[in-house]
Amino acid sequence: MPTIQLNANPHPGQAAVHHDPSRFKVLAAGRRWGKTRLGVNECLDVAARGGRSWWVSPSYKTGEVGWRPLRRIGGRIGAEVRKVDRQINLANGGSVTVRSADNPDSLRGEGLDFVVMDECAFMSEMAWTEAIRPALSDRQGRALFISTPKGRNFFWRLWTRGNEGDGEWQSWRFPTSDNPYIPPSEIEAARLSLPERIFQQEYLAEFLEDGGGVFRKVRQAATAEPQTHAIEGHEYLAGIDWGKLNDFTVIVVLDATTNEIVYMDRFNQIDYQFQLKRLDVAFARFNPGMIIAESNAMGEPLIELLHTRSYPVQAFTTTNATKKEAVESLALAFEREEIRIINEPILINELQAFEAERLPSGMIRYQAPEGMHDDSVVAAMLAWHGVAHRTWLLS
Repeated sequence: MPTIQLNANPHPGQAAVHHDPSRFKVLAAGRRWGKTRLGVNECLDVAARGGRSWWVSPSYKTGEVGWRPLRRIGGRIGAEVRKVDRQINLANGGSVTVRSADNPDSLRGEGLDFVVMDECAFMSEMAWTEAIRPALSDRQGRALFISTPKGRNFFWRLWTRGNEGDGEWQSWRFPTSDNPYIPPSEIEAARLSLPERIFQQEYLAEFLEDGGGVFRKVRQAATAEPQTHAIEGHEYLAGIDWGKLNDFTVIVVLDATTNEIVYMDRFNQIDYQFQLKRLDVAFARFNPGMIIAESNAMGEPLIELLHTRSYPVQAFTTTNATKKEAVESLALAFEREEIRIINEPILINELQAFEAERLPSGMIRYQAPEGMHDDSVVAAMLAWHGVAHRTWLLS
């Protein structure tokens, strides 16, 4: 069987990685650079020579990223496509198998000629050191590590090793813009819509020391004067994040005339009726034109109670998509210095600690670090969401 070519039109970066003779290659590249296409073709190229190759992903589900093009190309070239095993078998004995790294022990046993470790930044180091690396020994197998960065973790250490020039290892870092098939306008749209750190990591492929951080310039923004009551002629919005068993209920009031968070109340472990009394106090002081409250779980009955009191409540249903939009809007407001906040330590600390985690599926999940709270972040996010949509919220 003839060698399978890299692809019909490899761009220069793909060709550079493909032709490099190093045994272990580490590729950090931005989204849509072409990492998957490169890895799939490398696996098939080894199989076409009669070798055994694996495509290893962080989980079974994310393995579909590699399996889709593998089975499509396998069917086109007449290979046996074993869907249950997620394996492509060629007539010459070569094969490509998609495996999952979520249980490193399951990767032991087989000798390999080649492996692609896809989204390596999201894998356990044990998958490489205790399972994959020994499997390459008897055949002098090779490996390609591909991922976007995720802080300075295991993948970053591999990438650093490839820059040391020890002969066996070689590293590359390519931003998305190095793919000539991606329109510059698409990258510019992403730059304008994403927080700076997310853009740096996902599109510029930069290894950030605090790879998960979301909000910048928080302390610079903490210059707003606290207010105890509304200023005549100013419009106000409020954001509410309801506390659960171990969380806090947080009320944030934002002066929509000056785009400043000027008041925050935070409390927990009190019954619903007392929570509503705390809300009554805040609302009596500021008479907000709109209250944006999270409606998930316990939020719905509390929102209904607020409606009975004739409060102008707008329910916010939190999903991955709605939270992503609201968080990124607030992050951009900080970066563009469009918002100021009071010098409240809890609010500042939670904003600075708030993380963005890109899941192996490609989705971004926003949350507080383990063991910390993000209640004030969510309340601030909801209040700013009201500012961004006030043309219809305050009508």
